[in-house]
Amino acid sequence: MQRAVFLDRDGTINVEKEYLYRIADFEFIPGATKAVRMLNEAGFLVVVVTNQSGVARGYYTEEDVENLHRHISGELDKSGARVDAWLYCPHHPDGRGSYALPCNCRKPLPGMLREAARRYDIDLEASIMIGDKLADVSAGRAAGCATVLVRTGYGAEDEQCLPSGTEVFDNLLEAVKSLVRKVNPV
Repeated sequence: MQRAVFLDRDGTINVEKEYLYRIADFEFIPGATKAVRMLNEAGFLVVVVTNQSGVARGYYTEEDVENLHRHISGELDKSGARVDAWLYCPHHPDGRGSYALPCNCRKPLPGMLREAARRYDIDLEASIMIGDKLADVSAGRAAGCATVLVRTGYGAEDEQCLPSGTEVFDNLLEAVKSLVRKVNPV
């Protein structure tokens, strides 16, 4: 079984912009590409798990989400980094049509993490969830992962609501540096 680091997307990897789907609006948080490369080099499977309720709300399509993910992958590739898998939840209870349904994939539920574990033979108890919201931490804990909150995005606002045992860092790069030091002590 593999160890993975699950990453939230908006507010963790890229600058938080409400309902981001346009490539022109995408912007990495400083240090994020280096952080992903460090995870790759440390031997972690890197899996992005992101809620994309804009699909359910009719703001953009699943194709828009997938196009943005291809763009991000291309930009990461230029830095020698990669995301091994992209999972997203297009559902929302207030959504439209077939997307307005109860699901088990929308964080804070652990469905995306469990699906990734099934698909990619991931040991959830040996894996880590990093995100900027309490929902990310809750999904990670429900899946049995260690959890980390970053203060970028909404993290600074959610920090006071965290359950004990959740590490907090200013950004993804600082979180990954700490994680890599623990895994590969000098």
